[in-house]
Formats: sequence, C-alpha cells, structure tokens
Amino acid sequence: MEYLTSEEVSMWLRVSPSTLCRWRQIGHGPRVTWLSRTCPRYRRSDVAAWLERAAA
Repeated sequence: MEYLTSEEVSMWLRVSPSTLCRWRQIGHGPRVTWLSRTCPRYRRSDVAAWLERAAA
C-alpha cells in the first residue's frame, strides 16, 4: 500500500495544497488517512478511485 503526502496529491490533482486542505475540512476530495493529528496521508488507490467517481 502506497501512501502519498498532501503535496504529492495536490500536484497530482493540480490543485493547491490549501484547496486540498479545504476539501479535507468539508469532507470533499479523496479519502484521507491520518497517521497522527498533523499527518494526513492518502492511499494512491483512494485518490485514483476518487478521480474515477469525479469523472463519471
């Protein structure tokens, strides 16, 4: 299982890190896994699945 940082995901999605953070706060965007209170990570498969659903 590969985990990506917020910076990696924001580059992949071509959105700013602040947009990705805002999506997390409102429950939008790809599923996030918190490794600690300040350490969000994203599974590559979750980001890909979210993109598929968003494109449909």
